[in-house]
Amino acid sequence: MWKSDGILDDYLRQFDEPAGYLDFARVGPPSRAVRETTTELLEQVATAGVGTVHDLMRQEHRAKAAVARLTGTDVGHVVLVPNTSFGLFQAAFHAPAGSEVLISPSEFPANTYPWRRAEQAGRLAVRQMDSGPATPELVAGALTPSISLVALSAVDFRTGYRADLAALRDVVGDRLLVIDGIQGFGSTDEPWEVADVLVVGGQKWLRAGWGTGFAVLSDRALDVMEPILSGWTGARDADVFDDMVHPPEPTAAGWAITHLSPVTSGAFAAALELVEQTGVAAIAGRIAERVTVLEQMLRSLGAQIVSDTQRRAGILAFTMPGHPAPDVGAALSAAGIAATVRREHVRLSPHASTPPQTVALLQSALKSLGGT
Repeated sequence: MWKSDGILDDYLRQFDEPAGYLDFARVGPPSRAVRETTTELLEQVATAGVGTVHDLMRQEHRAKAAVARLTGTDVGHVVLVPNTSFGLFQAAFHAPAGSEVLISPSEFPANTYPWRRAEQAGRLAVRQMDSGPATPELVAGALTPSISLVALSAVDFRTGYRADLAALRDVVGDRLLVIDGIQGFGSTDEPWEVADVLVVGGQKWLRAGWGTGFAVLSDRALDVMEPILSGWTGARDADVFDDMVHPPEPTAAGWAITHLSPVTSGAFAAALELVEQTGVAAIAGRIAERVTVLEQMLRSLGAQIVSDTQRRAGILAFTMPGHPAPDVGAALSAAGIAATVRREHVRLSPHASTPPQTVALLQSALKSLGGT
């Protein structure tokens, strides 16, 4: 069984999800800090007076500053986005015109549709590598001299394979590297700074709720990418209304379309600050511990682990021989266990706050299938 050593006590007291919740790779129930911040900021809106809106707008900077600290950059390289897909669509349409982009067919659709849509619009050409987790060897074998951008996920949504970002950076060389970090940021300790564009939504492992996210852009990305999807808040002198269309800001702010909700931005800031205060390494270590214990229990019941076991993040996918995945999912649901059920397997994804009793709960549900 996993340890309870008090390292994360302040962090763990922030959460109230039931013991059977094992679906953080889909959505992470937010913390008390996120909920309280949301309520507080909504109350400010409800009783708005002189200066209220101006004060609320400071939440955007607060969230960007937290992102900057967690990624080792500054706010000039950070822009808030409402979700991962939005940020990846911007990355695809901002890629230098005529680019050739290497993607994987195994990506979650959020990181394939933007590139295909940009190709349909005549902005770029898409090239595909072979299926499978994006290992450095697989990427290297698919690169050609004409490819100028590579778009990959930090963590494979099916297998939980945790990409070797540093090695990928070496393989990609001076090409632009775009990373979808939603399945890893805040729950795995990675060299995020190697990405030219890092896009992360906050509703999963960051536990910030829907409508939250960010993109971090490298100096190289700012130099060569073209922010054609840039709105009035991303323009220079945005508060000067002179009937002119102004050029985009040269910083990451140039990717802004319009003002996002300051309530959502404040909630996002609270979630990021909680991760920062606790430490990503501590959170990642606790998640790894939980995954290991769950894996051991599953194997003891004859389950086959189909997710990665070497370079893995918080995803644990399995099958039960003789029992179709939908039947396994139904048994888990009946026992109050939330998991992602796909045609080929069941995916579990615990967090640091997953309690010890979850193991027995899951074990009992699987034994109810019979033959285990």
